[in-house]
Amino acid sequence: MAPMALTIGFDLDMTLIDSRPGIRACYLALSERTGAYIDADLAVTRLGPPLAEELVNWFPAEQVPAMADLYREMYPSIAVAASPAMAGAREAMDAVRAAGGRTMVVTAKYEPNAKLHLAHLGIEPDVVVGDLWAERKAQALREYGASVYVGDHTGDVRGARTAGALSVAVATGPCPADELRAAGADVVLDDLAAFPAWLAGYRDAPRA
Repeated sequence: MAPMALTIGFDLDMTLIDSRPGIRACYLALSERTGAYIDADLAVTRLGPPLAEELVNWFPAEQVPAMADLYREMYPSIAVAASPAMAGAREAMDAVRAAGGRTMVVTAKYEPNAKLHLAHLGIEPDVVVGDLWAERKAQALREYGASVYVGDHTGDVRGARTAGALSVAVATGPCPADELRAAGADVVLDDLAAFPAWLAGYRDAPRA
């Protein structure tokens, strides 16, 4: 029986894309539209968890579902073009493909908007799964047989470990390197620019 192809998963926000400028603009537009105060600069320092976990800081709990729907409706025209790729993102994806592997994106972001970001930037993973956070990311990682998951948040580390995948963390999001290590990351890189060299070493290392 032939071995399964290498499959590596990536988080989206602050791993593959710098979504801070787009999300900040969308929160400011939501504030203007609703009249509610939102500290957009604060909100973008804690990206990673689902949208509702941020909105509950600015709206009564009973309004959060409707506000989430409004935010997601406004998001494509405001946030997508404003959000660049992270340094090394395309090269990291290319390195997996060059190794004969498959790439997938597993994100807490609303899946249609995640796909819009990737299409806008010309980043083309084999699989995109949205609306999964932390341990729930393991559902998709297991389904597609991902052996490595790359993310910037302790929630991504938990998702990788729950799936039995190697956790590779990049210190480009809200969680510093020490926090990622303490959460159980197997590997911590400064950013994705270091990923191709790490992948080459990982593929060459003998397996137990």
